[in-house]
Amino acid sequence: MSDNKYDRLKLKNQLCFPLYACSKEIIRRYKPYLDELDLTYTQYITMMVLWEQKQLTVKELGEFLYLDSGTLTPVLKKLESKKYIVRNRSKDDERSLIVSITEAGEELKERAVHIPDKLSSCVDMSEKEATTLYKLLYELLDKMS
Repeated sequence: MSDNKYDRLKLKNQLCFPLYACSKEIIRRYKPYLDELDLTYTQYITMMVLWEQKQLTVKELGEFLYLDSGTLTPVLKKLESKKYIVRNRSKDDERSLIVSITEAGEELKERAVHIPDKLSSCVDMSEKEATTLYKLLYELLDKMS
């Protein structure tokens, strides 16, 4: 039998590993900027969706972020305790929880507006390379859904 039988088990041959490592590294680079806002990365991406959508159900929010309600619930509770969002039961369906951005949440947007530019300066990649990577990653996400 060939010694190459186990090649697929080598870390260097795994697509998932560089994705995992890059994700971890990017989130680490966000940390100093997010610390200034007292936000975790998951809280930040949640706020990004709410800055754009203003109001949506927990289920819809989870679909945007690829997160389940078990992961989202503590994030939403923390954001609510900071007065950035409110959660209310839907009048049409008591089982559905509606998340809405507050005025304080909208004001936070102004404090966060500089973060994407600061992060892009941390990665030595051309705009064309970044666009290609972005498209490939979303194609991968679509194929996994």
